[in-house]
Amino acid sequence: MSLMSKLSATILLSSLSLFAATDAEVTSFLKKQIGGNKSVSNLQVEVTNRAPVKDMKGWDSVIVSLTAHVKQGKQERDIEQMMTYFVHGDYITKELNNVKTGAALSSSVAPKFDKSFYNKENLAFGNASAKHKIAIFSDPLCPFCRKFVPEAIKYMKKYPNDFAVYYYHFPLPALHPAAVTMTKAAIAAEQKGMNKVLEMYTVEINPRETNEQKILDAFNKTTGASISMMDINSAAVEKQFKQDKHIAAKVMVQGTPTMFFDGVKDASKNKYKEVKVK
Repeated sequence: MSLMSKLSATILLSSLSLFAATDAEVTSFLKKQIGGNKSVSNLQVEVTNRAPVKDMKGWDSVIVSLTAHVKQGKQERDIEQMMTYFVHGDYITKELNNVKTGAALSSSVAPKFDKSFYNKENLAFGNASAKHKIAIFSDPLCPFCRKFVPEAIKYMKKYPNDFAVYYYHFPLPALHPAAVTMTKAAIAAEQKGMNKVLEMYTVEINPRETNEQKILDAFNKTTGASISMMDINSAAVEKQFKQDKHIAAKVMVQGTPTMFFDGVKDASKNKYKEVKVK
């Protein structure tokens, strides 16, 4: 759990305050509560999205952008984070769970995918002017991704006027350290004019591997590329890598694969199958 998550969770569990939960008052409440922590400074809070919670009359989900300067022991850093809250009348809480299924409602809440995030660097397949825009965030070593993502992309790739597929690299280093190097190799290949998105899902490497040269060798052997250590450490690759992470943070991507269909998070990941293709 992030520091900001810990701070806000503690605040809301310890004082479920009564107030009229307008956007302005949600903002004021969080500024007062989180800003009261001496380790937090330069706090900025903004409500970016608000929507009714399906099948829960009177409840709204509120997505909040939080930025702050935080001190942790001897370390200091700037943080930027999107958080989800739920409000009902005068009450606010960090999470709502279904007591029968255990499902957390926050997992189904996401900001809309801003038009500015559809970058030409991320257009992997299809035409930018296609009828539907699909955004995919994926880790090439995620077991489910390795089965699902290539299958979905291969289908949509056949209909370039129906689907514009935008791909965002989102490796999960805590689970698959090797995915970071592989992702940077794929970005380097893209910048050399070689689209290796689909091929990297067939690279055989231990997800826990940390030897970058060994990972590169496996990537190059499988994809036919010739990416070097110098390539993956270039400023251009690092910039694209960070940009994909930044976009993922803005739309609250936490796991893989995550898909957006025409700007809206697709929890089913199957809306593309409902399109009547030509």
